[in-house]
Amino acid sequence: MARNKHPEQTIQLILDTASRLFFQKGYDQTTLQDIINATKLSKGAIYHHFASKEAIIIAVVDQVGEVQRAVLAEVRDRKGLTGAEKLRELFRTSMQLSFQGKILHMLPFLIENPKFMTLQMQSILGEAAPDYVLPVLREGIADGSIRTDHPEELSEVLLLMADLWLHPILRPSTPEQVRARCAFFNQFTRQYGFELLDGEIIDAMVEFCRT
Repeated sequence: MARNKHPEQTIQLILDTASRLFFQKGYDQTTLQDIINATKLSKGAIYHHFASKEAIIIAVVDQVGEVQRAVLAEVRDRKGLTGAEKLRELFRTSMQLSFQGKILHMLPFLIENPKFMTLQMQSILGEAAPDYVLPVLREGIADGSIRTDHPEELSEVLLLMADLWLHPILRPSTPEQVRARCAFFNQFTRQYGFELLDGEIIDAMVEFCRT
């Protein structure tokens, strides 16, 4: 009855509970029955909103993404920075968010899921690049801190490299390989007037590989 009167509360209960269980136990070790037991909802109530455990995790990741987008929007709209400075802060914040434990505990399953990877590509090309990176690149071109004749293409390439090519969990690597790719990434971006990876970010990626 409560589910019918307040479906948004039921959905949030399922997502909050599943998120906690995925973080504590990992996706593979969490069963749908675990979620049912923890929420004290019936199996029918769970299935009324989500067809499978896979559908739940994708919804959890999307909800985390909503929080991340709000943080990135604040960086994008921040005053008092050049375009290059804002771009560095945008990438720094984005990469720090990507290393949150909640997401990392789910990624091993997600990267093997074609549906998630398709959604990730759509998010990069259809939302993150045009809504967050491109406006900052254009600011940098206007103030002279960024040099490019192709801001739209550069916004997409930067995100594809950072989110897919550089991320150590998407491409398991040795610390030496991570440092080499980061060095290349900075060398690549230098031609446009900026570097995006500082020592702290690189060290965090290397440490993740070691652990």
